[in-house]
Amino acid sequence: MAPTSLDRAIEDYLTYLRVERGLAPATLRAYRADLSDFAAARGSSRDWARGPDAAVRYLAARTRRGRSADPGLAPTSLRRRAASIRGFYKFAFGDGLIPVDIAAHLDLPRMPRLLPETLTVEEVERLLQAAGGGADDDDAAHLRDRALLELLYAAGLRISEALGLDREDLSLDAAFVRVIGKGDKERLVPVGDVALEALGRWIEGPRATSLALHHVAPVRGGPLFLGDRGRRLARQQAWAAVKRAAAGAGLADRVSPHTLRHSFATHLLEGGADLRIVQELLGHASISTTQLYTHLTGERIREVYARAHPRA
Repeated sequence: MAPTSLDRAIEDYLTYLRVERGLAPATLRAYRADLSDFAAARGSSRDWARGPDAAVRYLAARTRRGRSADPGLAPTSLRRRAASIRGFYKFAFGDGLIPVDIAAHLDLPRMPRLLPETLTVEEVERLLQAAGGGADDDDAAHLRDRALLELLYAAGLRISEALGLDREDLSLDAAFVRVIGKGDKERLVPVGDVALEALGRWIEGPRATSLALHHVAPVRGGPLFLGDRGRRLARQQAWAAVKRAAAGAGLADRVSPHTLRHSFATHLLEGGADLRIVQELLGHASISTTQLYTHLTGERIREVYARAHPRA
């Protein structure tokens, strides 16, 4: 029997991921891009089924080298690429497309433990003020942006979680938001008074006007954050809102939507919150993920000690 071509094997694997694993279109596109790049590499089509050499050679060529002309992949991207290839090889062996379990010979690159970028409490305050455009600003976009950023910081939400909220997910009276996180896991997160006030101004003002103007028949109260024509705010629009606020606060190169989530966790721990509580609020499946923030606060503690102690 003639060996299956690499391109055909990749298509079979993508079909398996779509039909049997039910992966989302965006995830499938990422797998296709990773595996297409592997297939296009020199020697891959010829050698892919013979042993691990083709994959090892490819990953070595994609390793970051620190040269501007040939930078390679960042560690996170390299690990994802390696995981895509190893998953493909597991499928190929299990489906009888190759005679050797090549995946067993492929190790994922070790991830460096990177501390997330966070803001100080004063920097967060500047950012939120900039998002609102000013204390008396009633501009619809400013009210929406302020409400969005206040919620990201108050509840530590991922941007996808915030944009997926419907009006019924937020209780202004009970001061909590119902969030569907990764793995469709639900959690209830408290929301502070300052964020609730900003959300109330947005909901009762421009949001209500937009829903009425565009004759939107809201399901579950309609999207909490609206963009054009009463539709759910797009991820690109949310990113633009954060970047505008960051530029206005003089923090342009340091802020993404996730920065507010990192700052939320760090400030809670610095304020004495229990690590398990922070884990629940963030929706982390494993506490080891949350423990990353204890290293960050440890650095902050040492900085404060060095600055404040007379004999430091």
